[in-house]
Amino acid sequence: KKLAQLAKKWQRKVAAGAGGQQASECCSAVADKGHCVVYSADGVRFEVPLAYLGTTVFVELLRMAGEEFGFASSEGGRITLPCDATVIEYVLCLVRRDASEEVERAFLSSIAGHCHGQDASMGLSTEESSDKLL
Repeated sequence: KKLAQLAKKWQRKVAAGAGGQQASECCSAVADKGHCVVYSADGVRFEVPLAYLGTTVFVELLRMAGEEFGFASSEGGRITLPCDATVIEYVLCLVRRDASEEVERAFLSSIAGHCHGQDASMGLSTEESSDKLL
């Protein structure tokens, strides 16, 4: 048992030394069944249930990601969302708690300036955007 733990520890150190990646990052490229892997702008890996991808907030984040980073990226096809890990964790919490579409849109409007390279409209027309804020 101790030998196995020691071997795992050394694997992590070797993986971290070769390219600066964590062992979990380089060895678990495939998502669990029913999940999709996305990355935050600061490089944190998330496994998102496929059912979440149809929600308003994820559709918008994926649209923003496509505009900013493209989906045929030089990073091996990684989907990178234009927000930091803390924002994505909050989004997952919202979806997990089955927040209404109105709450999701309000959240998207509130993070518009905090996501990389996005304007306040978040893909909504000016009229639609002002209606949602009122």
